[in-house]
Amino acid sequence: MFSDKDIAHFSKLETPFYYYDLDLLQRTLSACRAAASPHGFHVHYAMKANFNASVLKKIEALGFGADCVSGNEVKKAIEIGFDPKKVVFAGVGKSDKEINEALDLDIFCFNVESVQELEVINELAEKKGKKAKVAIRINPNVDAYTHANITTGLDENKFGVNSWDLPACAEILNISTSLDFVGIHFHIGSQITNLDVYKNLCVKVNEFSNWFEDHGLKVSVLNVGGGLGIDYHHPDNQIPDFESYFKIFATFLTVRTDQEVHFELGRALVGQSASLISKVLYVKTGKKKNFIILDAGMTELMRPALYHAYHQIENISPRLAVDGSQASRPQATSADHINYDVVGPICESTDCFGKEIALPQTFRNDLIAIRSAGAYGEVMASHYNLREDVRVVTSDSY
Repeated sequence: MFSDKDIAHFSKLETPFYYYDLDLLQRTLSACRAAASPHGFHVHYAMKANFNASVLKKIEALGFGADCVSGNEVKKAIEIGFDPKKVVFAGVGKSDKEINEALDLDIFCFNVESVQELEVINELAEKKGKKAKVAIRINPNVDAYTHANITTGLDENKFGVNSWDLPACAEILNISTSLDFVGIHFHIGSQITNLDVYKNLCVKVNEFSNWFEDHGLKVSVLNVGGGLGIDYHHPDNQIPDFESYFKIFATFLTVRTDQEVHFELGRALVGQSASLISKVLYVKTGKKKNFIILDAGMTELMRPALYHAYHQIENISPRLAVDGSQASRPQATSADHINYDVVGPICESTDCFGKEIALPQTFRNDLIAIRSAGAYGEVMASHYNLREDVRVVTSDSY
């Protein structure tokens, strides 16, 4: 929810821009840390969700680690101030250059996703006279019951080592002198709202932990990934239920006293902290369809075009009261609403934020907020159609 001060400030700015509520971000991070601490759990922030510098600095300041999926994310994390001993490097396609740079930075761990990658890391580490810490990312074949494009733990997904390749991994780990096996890693998907899914994951983690121990490999770290979802339909001050989330793992994971449990949360930490603020360029009315055409498009927020992701869309424009002063737009009844397709200016038919969205009657130059855009929003922006860099406004800037 935006205050009158927020909206008054927005109306003076060039649109489109991402607005970050850093106070909400701080409360969310603090809630996560408070819920994880009693269990001794370690949280690494999944940088792919958002690598805005203001966001990263707040996350690092609270002592979180960094989960990276590219060499540049690794370097960015360390530039921001994350402790290299809390930086993990995942991803199915790590290049030799990225691996070598991460080895030079002495990061905590590589999350390895194939037998061949394990061999390559061993070879590169040996050439440098280093010992690379590695965890094996296992594909547990657990259905996350989320969108097909963001599930990652099934046999047909490209991520992780499948169970039938684990003997080959164990063989390499047992004979390699340049690899230090630290544990096992899992990540089954994103935007998971059914916590029962994590009970199924715990069963698999326990099984695979025992398997590695039985094959002479001590498992020191159980990294269960992340994927906790947010409520896109009710974005106002919604902080995820971290206590229930962590309690699942505290209850169902079998953890020895000498083992650590690691998490890689992204969306749950930053998703509600930002909105994309845009201005209405044109309103087109027709016999069957009404269109609101915004100055923001899929180049600023890709998720709806990429996999029909839902974001709450609000008209936050003030209106002129009878006396000429500004007042907040009143809550309209359903009878006062008009259904609009809310679209952007990009020359693609998929450049659409939502269809048949019920909004108060909307006019040119009205301000539109697209909510819950703190995760996979700014980071996925592009210059398609030679669009400018997306602008950013933070709550501490005015």
